[in-house]
Amino acid sequence: MFQLFHLTPGKGGSLQQQLREQIATAILNGNIPVDSPLPSSRKLAQQLNVARNTVVLAYEHLLDDGYLLARERSGYYVNPDILNGQVKLDAPNRQEVDIPGTHIDWGKRFKLRPSEQSNIVKPRDWQSYSYPFIYGQFDTSLFPTVNWRECCRDAVSGPAIGDWAADRFDNDDPLLVEQIRTRLLPRRGVWASADQILVTVGAQQSLYMLAKLLLDEESVIGLEEPGYVDIRNIASLNPSQVRPIPVDKDGMQVDERLTGCDMVYTTPSHQCPTTVTMPIERRYELLKRAEEDNFLIIEDDYESETNFKSNPIPALKSLDKNDRVLYIGSLSKTLAPGLRVGYMVGPAELIEEARALRRLMVRHPAANNQRSVALFLERGYHDSLIMNIMRNYQTRWRAMDEALTEYLPESHDQPTFGGSCYWVKGPEGLDTLELQKRAMEEGILIESGAIHFLQEPVPKNYFRLAYSSISTDKIEPGIKKLAELIHSMVE
Repeated sequence: MFQLFHLTPGKGGSLQQQLREQIATAILNGNIPVDSPLPSSRKLAQQLNVARNTVVLAYEHLLDDGYLLARERSGYYVNPDILNGQVKLDAPNRQEVDIPGTHIDWGKRFKLRPSEQSNIVKPRDWQSYSYPFIYGQFDTSLFPTVNWRECCRDAVSGPAIGDWAADRFDNDDPLLVEQIRTRLLPRRGVWASADQILVTVGAQQSLYMLAKLLLDEESVIGLEEPGYVDIRNIASLNPSQVRPIPVDKDGMQVDERLTGCDMVYTTPSHQCPTTVTMPIERRYELLKRAEEDNFLIIEDDYESETNFKSNPIPALKSLDKNDRVLYIGSLSKTLAPGLRVGYMVGPAELIEEARALRRLMVRHPAANNQRSVALFLERGYHDSLIMNIMRNYQTRWRAMDEALTEYLPESHDQPTFGGSCYWVKGPEGLDTLELQKRAMEEGILIESGAIHFLQEPVPKNYFRLAYSSISTDKIEPGIKKLAELIHSMVE
């Protein structure tokens, strides 16, 4: 029986937790006979070279969980009740029935093939690269572990569990909604009532639901060119007609190309991917055009928190007086992308329908996560985190600018808004898809910009460099090494 258990310090939790999990697995797999006692705590501790107390605590935990029974002067035994209800594949009365059939042609069954769309692909092991200029990830050294752990712990206290664990049907955590309404939105000049806010599984779900609710095959949606890949893919799945709207140094251009659109998607604060900021004059121009041509606007205000300006331009939503702007935000670029916490702001009538659609999809985002995030916001930890992120990002922002200016001069404009990345124009003739591959071989992660363009011919010499997940001291040597690689490819 001893050979069933192998403990590795520092891997997969504490030694006690590892032992507990391995014994439970062995019991469920039928590897421990029901009528045989488990090894004594002393023997098992000696065999595994761990403290006896580690084994004792593991046994007691399994006893409490119903995996074991304690028999006086005899030791611990498998509780046979824990095995009840399991399918017995080797049951004597099991019969093999040969049902003739044919292989299913799944290709003919699918009505949609989202896997065939072009998507941004990022290495799962990005942290193992020496120079991860990868966008959308975060620096673990900046994550507020202590504060987040405190909020998670308090979110699973007895009273808290009694509050959120019941089926909420389609309702959100009222504390989180209140924190979004009173803390997050006012930073962008946006004021909304509770019935105008919906919590979502990241900004992605907001976009999907808006497309599902407001677009059909006859609808036309104007998208920034170059622009965010996922909204383009979402719009094409519905399907709807996608119209590219060029971007210049002031963001999405406002002209006759918007005429005939039913909806327009824009990232005015920090355009994706070029990083330019739409000035307030053009924002008013866009709102005026929306009135004249009767279209709706989706404002994706991503990275609005990581702003280095003391007086940022207010959100487009804050300037809207006629409910034409549907506002989307998330905590992915500040707290953590893996939490998948976002929110949508719009007219109560729209939010009601989005809530009903969300119920059919996921009912609501996980209530325990909602409560943890709500506590994190309420206690001011998010505001403190934002200040810490801005201090670090601003240092990296300058380091990136200095390195690009030295090694790739005239390749970029410094993002005035802030954010977490640079949009770089490489030399003519550079293929950044090939550059991306070669850079990976040198331990450098970048993102080719080609995927962000819709119209042909696609410019191949643009790429994106992010600094959210790379330390300041790695930026200059990483850019130098990347520049050497670029020069070798275009010479």
